[in-house]
Amino acid sequence: MRNSKKILMVINVDWLFIMHRLCIGKEAFEQNYQVFVATKDTGRSKEIKKTGLHFVSLNMSRSSINIFSEVKLLLDMFRLYKYTNPDIVYHVTMKPVIYGSIISRILNIKVLNAISGLGYNFTEGRRSITQVVMAKLMQIGFNSHNVELLFENKDDYQELKDLGVVSKKNKINFTKGVGTDLEQFKPVLREENEKLIVLLPTRMLWDKGVKEFIEAAQLLKENYFGRVFFQLCGMVDLDNKEGIPESYLKGIEIEGYLKWIGFQENMVEVYQKSDIVVLPSYREGMPTVLIEACAVGKPIITTDAIGCKECVEEGLNGYKVPIKSVTALADAIEKLINSPQDRERMGLYSRKKAESEFDQRNFVKLHMAIFENIK
Repeated sequence: MRNSKKILMVINVDWLFIMHRLCIGKEAFEQNYQVFVATKDTGRSKEIKKTGLHFVSLNMSRSSINIFSEVKLLLDMFRLYKYTNPDIVYHVTMKPVIYGSIISRILNIKVLNAISGLGYNFTEGRRSITQVVMAKLMQIGFNSHNVELLFENKDDYQELKDLGVVSKKNKINFTKGVGTDLEQFKPVLREENEKLIVLLPTRMLWDKGVKEFIEAAQLLKENYFGRVFFQLCGMVDLDNKEGIPESYLKGIEIEGYLKWIGFQENMVEVYQKSDIVVLPSYREGMPTVLIEACAVGKPIITTDAIGCKECVEEGLNGYKVPIKSVTALADAIEKLINSPQDRERMGLYSRKKAESEFDQRNFVKLHMAIFENIK
């Protein structure tokens, strides 16, 4: 017998839901909730439907702000919320959070907003008209006792609080990212690589520090060509304002030393074959790639940016460097290249950190507890 409680999960794109939130939808379904998933269908809706979840296609652009498209999206969302009449709406990513909170306030629906990073318009201290409008709309939508907020780091919470977005009416929750499956992402014993592999695993966006990674590799080329292989792994995402053209990524290749290998289905194996994992991002919620790298037992190098810094305990499981500092990034990579003992020690600490802080089961349990307590 199905639970009478109905959850509507709204996120901007299907592949992101599958990567980070399908685990929640599946658990809610197992606990007899009726679960609806509304997102843009890029061809992966079948993967969602086969789990028993109801799929609703929303034509949502992640970057476009065409006024006619946005008005249509708002109307589509309003009709969807009214038709499904959910007990809880779970919003992930900024457009669903902003539009959905306003619609839910109008319809008096309970809301859980997952703030998984504030995105492009809040990176690098941007103070634009777009950010002002976003903050004002969030302020309107959040000003309700029906709205709970789930943050991945305390900096994002503080920034929205300082902007007057977070209301005293909101219940606040925190989680350390989306976690990972510790049984799937785990260390393995392996033979030494012919070359030491330094891995950047992320979507190919400028604000992920891709350019800095490439320039650090080029800086180290004279001393480490033939000994080290710098590998970029991840999809091109031109729907994002920070998306890097494929032509640029193919043009940076140095045979036998530096290469973009594109999207890889089996990321566990990619991590396991690497020696050092790097993410020089400008800002994150809590980067899943670093959580996964910890789980696989790798030393990591990242920036002291919001979200990133929480994944590294300096000198224990890796190093933090200033944002956009190519020389500091190259120095940190070089330190780990030249110290197999530190790589081993930090990798062990990364795995322990993952076990204590990044277990996906705890992430799912937190959501189930919140859903259960929303009355």
